[in-house]
Amino acid sequence: AACFVRVPTEVVKQRMQTKQYGTTGGAVRSILQNEGVLGFYRGYFSTVAREIPFTCIQFPLYEYMKKTYASTTHRPKVDPWEAAICGSIAGGIAAGITTPLDVVKTRVMLSQRQQNIAGSLSSSSSSLSSSLSSSQYYYSGIVSTFKRILAEEGPRALFSGIGPRVMWISIGGSIFLGAYEKTKVLVSHSH
Repeated sequence: AACFVRVPTEVVKQRMQTKQYGTTGGAVRSILQNEGVLGFYRGYFSTVAREIPFTCIQFPLYEYMKKTYASTTHRPKVDPWEAAICGSIAGGIAAGITTPLDVVKTRVMLSQRQQNIAGSLSSSSSSLSSSLSSSQYYYSGIVSTFKRILAEEGPRALFSGIGPRVMWISIGGSIFLGAYEKTKVLVSHSH
């Protein structure tokens, strides 16, 4: 359900980051005109396919780490700052493991058919755009994109960006899960 809202903003953001569009309004108009409403949902299923394994790794690992640490320190539960560390580690591990799914999601999301790419290139490069086949730009489907990356670029390409992804999600996991545990403590004390 969260992906239903997240994916359209990701499509616009990622395409702007790769200089496919200069403004948010221009991106929205162009996607709508060239790809229709479904263009905003390019990569929806690949995003869901990344989020489910990520969550299935992160949260059980987080709960296991909290429980193990509390047991090791002979306490019923961990402090919020300790939970934040557990959240950071669990998020980092889940991020690393699911990086290939993130790479596939990004390729699908950024993908456009040739006529859309050709239209966005300057007129001076029109001969270049006409010589490119749509298969060079277009990625469709989780499995076919995964296989294509493996075949054309090798397994290493599936881990592109693993460092920044692990770092960002580790920081986010620490803040989110630490704040969550702190809120639980505050709520339990107010009752």
